Amino acid sequence: MNDAARTYDVIVIGAGPVGENLADRTQAAGLSTVVVESELVGGECSYWACMPSKALLRPVVARADASRLPGLARAVAGPLDAADVLARRDEFTSHWKDDGQVGWLESVGVDLVRGHGRLDGPRQVAVLTPEGETVRLTARHAVAVCTGTSAALPKLPGIADINPWTSREATSAKEVPGRLVVVGGGVVAVEMATAWQALGSRVTMLVRGDRLLERMEPFVGELVTEGLREAGVDVRFGTNVPVVERDGADGEVRVGLEGGGRAVADEILFATGRSPRTGDLGLETVGLRPGDWLGVDVTCRVTDVADGWLYAAGDVNHRALLTHQGKYQARIAGAVIAARAKGEPVDDAPWGPHAATADDAAVPQVVFTDPEAASVGLTASEAEGAGRRTKVVDYDLGQVAGASLYADGYRGKARMVVDLDRGILLGVTFVGPGVGELLHSATVAVAGEVPIERLWHAVPAYPTISEVWLRLLEEYRG
Repeated sequence: MNDAARTYDVIVIGAGPVGENLADRTQAAGLSTVVVESELVGGECSYWACMPSKALLRPVVARADASRLPGLARAVAGPLDAADVLARRDEFTSHWKDDGQVGWLESVGVDLVRGHGRLDGPRQVAVLTPEGETVRLTARHAVAVCTGTSAALPKLPGIADINPWTSREATSAKEVPGRLVVVGGGVVAVEMATAWQALGSRVTMLVRGDRLLERMEPFVGELVTEGLREAGVDVRFGTNVPVVERDGADGEVRVGLEGGGRAVADEILFATGRSPRTGDLGLETVGLRPGDWLGVDVTCRVTDVADGWLYAAGDVNHRALLTHQGKYQARIAGAVIAARAKGEPVDDAPWGPHAATADDAAVPQVVFTDPEAASVGLTASEAEGAGRRTKVVDYDLGQVAGASLYADGYRGKARMVVDLDRGILLGVTFVGPGVGELLHSATVAVAGEVPIERLWHAVPAYPTISEVWLRLLEEYRG
């Protein structure tokens, strides 16, 4: 049946975590909402990114932690059971079935239309269903694009013919490749190198730049590089990849390196960035260019579309390409859409209920390598580039009592960047085993603009790794 005309208050294109959260907020505010999804409800994070990657990494990190403790080190000296790790990963992806996520949408009263949705003029969306029919949707108030991003492959001759891995294949592979080449030095590259090396691959990393995790403090990349190399990963810096060849669909991959030399592998992962999923979204019908990122204001409303009915939340707007930030934007955008639909005032002042201020000032991120890396806010160089008058305070995490108890030979570092004019934190970075769970305290301090003098009264429990806060403050006071 061709359902030619359905009207809702809000149409959401994309049912990943961002689209789900936005739809939940608008539906809870009393606005009828429909979600359009062309793949699995739950999106990239649930099936090909956050959840499967961390399911792969958790046993790796747990074993690494145990190996640093007398009484456990010999017990965990053997290899990981790759089959069990992959099976647990499959459980966390619900075996790539979305029944549970669909049930959740139903439970909150949000309708679902499966198929490829495209804008078809102002407040109009046409959905081509898997059955080949067209469902036409009209929004009374808003359309929200939450389509996310896809892996960006480099423009190499014949790359499509070698069946390369992207992040999707890296997190969903059914077997451990004997040899794996990873091209890239960002989060996906270091996490997948960590996981597959521990599961039995011989991993070679080819990094164009001179360090890993270039968007974080330099010492983070240094310590993560040490950890990867100690685990057996061959990390090579300053390498460009102009040529990649493969024998047949599943044969050996040969990688030619600029300046000579080569690498060979059974699989090759390109972790070389992301591109917005807007190429076939009908942007041209509303005056935008297909394939572009969707620029938005602090309320997540698309700035280049008249009448203010189009919103974009999550990776597709290029503000902060992280699942938790996309969900945060979704909560903001949902509240904004509801307020405007009801004629209520919109408070888009910094840190107001209708402004995604944290996207600029307090973005937290954890990299689940061994050692872990965690950061929020500005790096020292970013603060300097923004013209802030700062003091940078570093501390050796291994000198904290809780860290020495956590693992023998603990190596790590902490940094806080202080705004001297305002007496608040602009950014905090940790690297070391177990530091991911330190991050929210730093996020609260940065987002809350907690005065340094007040932080003296936030007493860390002894003996925990959190005592690093006291040590950083002592270093600050001198």
